[in-house]
Amino acid sequence: MENRAHALAAGLFVILLTAAVAVAAMWFSGDTMTRDKYLLVSEFPVTGLNSQATVRYRGVTVGKVENIRLDPQDPHTILIRIAVDRDLPLTKNAYAQLGYQGLTGLAYVQLNDEGGEAERLETDGDDLAQIPLRPSTLDSITNSGQRLLSNANGLVERLNVLLNDQNRTRFEHILENTESVTGRLRGVVSQLEPGLKTLPELAADASSVLQHTDQLVLDLNQITAKLNQQGGTIDSFAQTAGELTATMHKLREATEGIKRNSRSVDRVLLQLEEQPRSLLFGRLPPPPGPGEDGFAPPGEN
Repeated sequence: MENRAHALAAGLFVILLTAAVAVAAMWFSGDTMTRDKYLLVSEFPVTGLNSQATVRYRGVTVGKVENIRLDPQDPHTILIRIAVDRDLPLTKNAYAQLGYQGLTGLAYVQLNDEGGEAERLETDGDDLAQIPLRPSTLDSITNSGQRLLSNANGLVERLNVLLNDQNRTRFEHILENTESVTGRLRGVVSQLEPGLKTLPELAADASSVLQHTDQLVLDLNQITAKLNQQGGTIDSFAQTAGELTATMHKLREATEGIKRNSRSVDRVLLQLEEQPRSLLFGRLPPPPGPGEDGFAPPGEN
């Protein structure tokens, strides 16, 4: 009986010790049943991030990283499973970034929220809610630096192509031609300076000419007004033109009378040429026509 009592005591001690070790391990690992799990999705490298890394929400530790793996459907996507306190107020506007601890290079997950009114992000053990992992400030600086170096390399290559031996010779010729043209321009400017000095006098003369022109325009306006006055020169011209028109009308009538008299004289002369004795005995009567007394047909004569 005594041996059995010792064996029972030893067995109970082992069981209690195992339970205590399990509780201590759970305590130190921070793994509790009051944590929710989420899935971080990243398209960027997660250098320095390891399992069991700290998860922080606005600088406060709220959980741990449980697993890091590649998406089997897309190897360019990284899936990070995290466990955080259940009472953490994550919304659908939540996002994650990587933070780095000093100079060690070790990374942790920093959770943030864009704010605003949004629904709470619900998750399930079988279907984990996804949170996007955005590039950190250091990653953005690194990417910007890489792009800047790439652009600088491209610029240097273009400058090397631009400043080859042949183009350098051309640039030297361009500079020499520019210097020559500049010297010629200086000579032209020196020649133009006397003319530029006389411009004020020319402007004064032009002003005087304009004044005389204005006076001439005024005089012409006055002459035009006098010509347009009633009884003036224009009216005299109009009256004279009317009288001339009447005279031309009378002259036309006289010309027509002379034409008629000329035709009458022509008829008289023709009659005298045909019958000269008509000048003494008068014009013979016309021969009798058919049906008149004394008419004789042409065949009977």
